[in-house]
Amino acid sequence: MVGVALVESIVHGVIDREGGFVNNPADRGGPTKYGITLKTLSRFKGDVATVDEVVNLTRDEAFEIYKWLYVYDPGYDQIRDPALLEAVVDAAVHSGTKTATKWLQKGLGITADGVIGPITRDNILHIRDARRVRMKVLAERLRHLGDLITEDPTQATFARGWMNRLARLIEV
Repeated sequence: MVGVALVESIVHGVIDREGGFVNNPADRGGPTKYGITLKTLSRFKGDVATVDEVVNLTRDEAFEIYKWLYVYDPGYDQIRDPALLEAVVDAAVHSGTKTATKWLQKGLGITADGVIGPITRDNILHIRDARRVRMKVLAERLRHLGDLITEDPTQATFARGWMNRLARLIEV
């Protein structure tokens, strides 16, 4: 299990990159604040959230949501390499934990079912080349973003931001 300080640093980084409230009609996630969508806030609360609740979301609340839904619940806290952990958490925030987990599993060279079970956990604990796994995760994410833009050209409006985000994760 990774240290609390590393998890906090990664989660604060996600919040900083995501920024404040936006409601871009082209964004499939709808209204978001700190990258937290209505759907994510509803899931965390266990009840249907409103746009006003997204608008009024605090940074501390966003931190708790990310920490639990995007680090501890999916089991990413088992990833010991800081750069790989950040790449997987960031991918999960952007594309969902099931998708990010599949990319991680592909990077590990195991069956990609989107669930961190005993086989995935064992492979995470015995990674020999975390940089290679991280590059494979980022390559899968890049392909996914290309597919999104190809299938729905309205998503091209986000391409520059997505590519800058990926470049920063590659430069680590």
